Amino acid sequence: MLRSLTSARLWLARLSASRHALWLLGLASVLETLLVPIPIEVILIPWMLAEPQRRWRLAGVALAGNLFAALIGYGLGNLAMAQWGDALLPLFGGEAAYQTFQARFLEGGFMAILAVGIIPIPFQTAMLVAGASDYPLPLFLLAALIARGVRYFGLALLVALAGEAALGLWKRHARPVGAGLTVLAGVWLAWELMG
Repeated sequence: MLRSLTSARLWLARLSASRHALWLLGLASVLETLLVPIPIEVILIPWMLAEPQRRWRLAGVALAGNLFAALIGYGLGNLAMAQWGDALLPLFGGEAAYQTFQARFLEGGFMAILAVGIIPIPFQTAMLVAGASDYPLPLFLLAALIARGVRYFGLALLVALAGEAALGLWKRHARPVGAGLTVLAGVWLAWELMG
């Protein structure tokens, strides 16, 4: 592991020397949020370890890329519902069932977006559902900002506190903690949206 960490640091040091490094991180964050199922933490933690003086800026760039992608995902959800809503509504159980779901999401959507944004699962579902249900965009962005801010700046804090051990801690505990939080969030969300 030490060898792979050293080679990752060398690669990141060369990348960091590029004047486009932060743009590339922002692009990686956009792609991770929209398409790529590989968590940005795989890049972010070693980069923060390689450049500890920039860890907060790196967290901010990752957050900005995520929020930009969140706007795109929200728009796609909204567009999909506008374009194909008539075809999709029967899948939701019809207009009445969808309106009930939408009302419940409007009531508890902020906490749902927060939960999905913090736990290490893809954020696409929250973006698309928020857009499709016409959840207020400022509230969606605020929830995404808080959730992903906690996630990325929490990583910067972890790196600041744990140093070299941060990557091992993240690798060792991300899946079990993420699975537990996903189950809790899923139960809570089902309770709120269906209850």
